[in-house]
Amino acid sequence: MVYETIVGRNREDLEAYGNKVSGFIGKHIVGTGEDAHLTTPVFLDLLRPHVILITGKRGTGKSYTAGVIAEEIAMVPEEKRKDMAIVLIDTMGIYWSIKRPNEQQIDMLRDWGMRPKAFENVRVYVPFSQLEEFEEAGIPVDGGISIAPHEFSAEEWRLAFNLKPTEPAGVALEKNINKILKDEKLRQFTIDDLITTIRDDTETEDDVKYALINILTVAAEWGVFGTEGTDVEDIVSPGEITIVDVSHLRATGAWSVRNFIVAIIARKIYQRRLIARKQEEIVKMTGDISLSEYIWEAKSRETKRSKKAFDITKLEFSEKEEKRGKFPLTWIIIDEAHNFVPADFNTVSSAPLSLIAKQGREPGISLVVMTQMPSKVHQDILSQCDIVFSHRLTSRGDLEALHSVMQTYMSKELWTYIGNLPKSPGAAIILDDNMEKVFTVQIRPRASWHAGGTAALV
Repeated sequence: MVYETIVGRNREDLEAYGNKVSGFIGKHIVGTGEDAHLTTPVFLDLLRPHVILITGKRGTGKSYTAGVIAEEIAMVPEEKRKDMAIVLIDTMGIYWSIKRPNEQQIDMLRDWGMRPKAFENVRVYVPFSQLEEFEEAGIPVDGGISIAPHEFSAEEWRLAFNLKPTEPAGVALEKNINKILKDEKLRQFTIDDLITTIRDDTETEDDVKYALINILTVAAEWGVFGTEGTDVEDIVSPGEITIVDVSHLRATGAWSVRNFIVAIIARKIYQRRLIARKQEEIVKMTGDISLSEYIWEAKSRETKRSKKAFDITKLEFSEKEEKRGKFPLTWIIIDEAHNFVPADFNTVSSAPLSLIAKQGREPGISLVVMTQMPSKVHQDILSQCDIVFSHRLTSRGDLEALHSVMQTYMSKELWTYIGNLPKSPGAAIILDDNMEKVFTVQIRPRASWHAGGTAALV
């Protein structure tokens, strides 16, 4: 007899591993209204990568649910956790509190057979220029993050500022960035270099130049752009939760900077996991051999065969990376996803996140996106979700967007399932494409402190 549900786990893995490497996320809700009660536990598969959507209107428990998932990954036994990592993009400034125990809900935790827990394997990063501000507020911060302007193409810069390729500002921006990239001395350019180049552009109208300079000056003031970007190896750390807090970038134009941050993190994680995946296959094929040894052997074979130097840059690998160890399987969790992969236009972060949604599972990247408005999230993301957590939704547009990507195994209309949910935070339906089932679940209470709204029992 089955006493528990493991959402996202296929039949083969269930038979082979049972409930190993899974996270306790809640309990089934049986009945509706006053007759609703909690029954058997519900777990989430953490063994394999997933693309997960968490949605629901404000106050229904989206961020709480994401925190529960992060906690469960952080509590995976050390043997497996050392090969996993979490990067959480925090747009609301609420996840730093994972470092504190949930002493505000001790009674609720006791009812669930749990205890308050502070997580030590958590690091918080903010833009370098905001380090002092966070420290003065008493918010624990572990480091600053920066991005290098030269790591983005001309097209990506244009997308970041939502400029069309045919409008004068978009044309001028791309033209000047491409000009800089052709200059050997300026290939690692700064924002100031770009502003100077645009100011000296004699082919562009002054009003267009002034508009671009103003945009770039505002972006520079956020203190995110540096001469060298933060190494992704410093962001993604085996066995740890890394919170990238961009919540203070909230003024006009700040979303452009946020999108830059998410774009470069997503891109670098994808690139590093592609290499790590090759490394894992090499180990399977050759036994316990380091990647540096493999490169040396391949170099020797290639040199003998072609009598020319072997280009190891094709493997995008360095001795520095070898010493740091294998790049872990990574969970990327993103709040307010509709701003990073919007439905009706592209941003600089659209392509990297869409690529991960479509192809990230094979190299070992999970993507969790949160939004109040699924109708505002790009269809490329929604169509790739194999697990959906939906708290209460009332907007017809959002319900229709969610319903459009659901499968035929639903025995009732989506709004019927959601309409039957208890009107308390934490209640959700889970649509599992792996098991082809729909569950009604109460998300468990957080073990760590939740700095946003709190969930409650049915």
